[in-house]
Parts: sequence; C-alpha cells; structure tokens
Amino acid sequence: MKINVKKLIPTAKLPTRGSEYAAGYDLYAALEETVVIAPHQTVMVSTGLAMEIPEGYFGAIFARSGLASKEGLRPANCVGVVDADYRGPFMIAVHNDSETERKVEPEERIAQLVVMPFLPVEFNTVDELAETVRGEGGFGSTGKK
Repeated sequence: MKINVKKLIPTAKLPTRGSEYAAGYDLYAALEETVVIAPHQTVMVSTGLAMEIPEGYFGAIFARSGLASKEGLRPANCVGVVDADYRGPFMIAVHNDSETERKVEPEERIAQLVVMPFLPVEFNTVDELAETVRGEGGFGSTGKK
C-alpha cells in the first residue's frame, strides 16, 4: 500500500518504522523549538504532514510505549482516528500524565500511526437482541482470572 504524504513544512519528517516487523510508523514533532508540557497538561504538536489514507482504511494514532511508560507522554485521546477523507495536518494532542514538566524536542518521535481497515456497517433498530449466556453482565461480570 502506498500513502500520499504532503509535507506542510520543509523540515517535516516522513513516518518511519522502528524495526522490520513494527506495525506502527513513528510520527515526528515538527517544531521550531522545544515545547514544555506542564504536569497533567495537553499541548497540540504538529507532525507537519497531511496524508491520504486510502478508502476503507483509517489511521490509528497510538502512544509510543517507551515515551508513555518512561516519560508519561501520550496522545490525550489515547487513540486518535484519522478518517480517509481528512486532508488536514496530522496533529497530536500530547498529554503529560506525570508530576513533572516534560519536554518535546524538534523531530522527536511523539506517537505512532497504524493504518487499519474497517468494516462499514448499518445499524438496525430492533425490539429484542439475541440472548447469550453472559446476557447483560457488564464490568467485571466474567471474573478476575
């Protein structure tokens, strides 16, 4: 699959994979200078890129595991969804979960993009749903182990 990418600024970096079998493509901060994120605050960080995600797919924006676990920085919405018809800049709402100020440096890897297929569905209104063993059992109803 090929995805068309438009650099919105000349210094923007194309997404890269960290290893041969990585599912996610690292997204880079397109910053002119370091940004400081206060504890429990969110800052919008541009990647400097716009893309054409193919029809039938979406771009899922996930945290980079090392950045989230070691620095407390993650996408504020946890998982972002970029639809195939969106042509604007890829922005990452970077949230600081830690108790300490954190910095995002220019060209730092800030999130990862996974391109995923989805199934278009139709929703039907019904009076009853099919019965299952679980039924209406919700949070924790299937046990801890």
